[in-house]
Amino acid sequence: MEFHHLLEKIVQDSRTHARWLNTLSFMENAGARKISKCEHPVSVSLIQLKHAAEEHRHAYYLKKQIGKIDPEYCKAYEDKDLLAATATRQYLHSLDIKACRYLQKVFTLTREELKYAAYLFVTYAIEVRADELYPVYQDILTKEASRIMVKSIILEEEGHLEEMISQLNDFSEDWNIHAEHILSMERNLYTIWMNAIEKEVLKVNYA
Repeated sequence: MEFHHLLEKIVQDSRTHARWLNTLSFMENAGARKISKCEHPVSVSLIQLKHAAEEHRHAYYLKKQIGKIDPEYCKAYEDKDLLAATATRQYLHSLDIKACRYLQKVFTLTREELKYAAYLFVTYAIEVRADELYPVYQDILTKEASRIMVKSIILEEEGHLEEMISQLNDFSEDWNIHAEHILSMERNLYTIWMNAIEKEVLKVNYA
């Protein structure tokens, strides 16, 4: 099923929609925590701090949106409150591991340098994905005249992508070649994640 059609199905059922928002919130929170984990003990840039703060805010904002559906839904990130919980939890973690293995092979890096390189390339891949995912979701919300909105996240994610490109340019002049490898890894993991979500959504009784 195309992502657009899958999302249309998700927003039709309030409980499923709440779990989708919670899943996105979990992802944003996991991303923010990974960014913080990749920080150098001393040399932390303003952009990195800003980025971690904004991802945390996105996680909070998405969680708050659930209250517009039902304040009793999805109070935690328990498996029952996420869509495709296992694939959701593995997605970013797997990408991080695969990217680290690749970057260690192509660059000679210390442990701290590897953490920073992973932050750059993994975050770039996630921002490319966010730039595709959130606008499609917002279009469906607008079409459905939903009270839920993700427009503010779209604007910030666009800014993040520009910032990541700027940092990658400083990191390596041929970063594009390596980014393509990381994007390919992300596409595979994203497909696994979406297939798992589709499988779960199709079980919902829309009668």
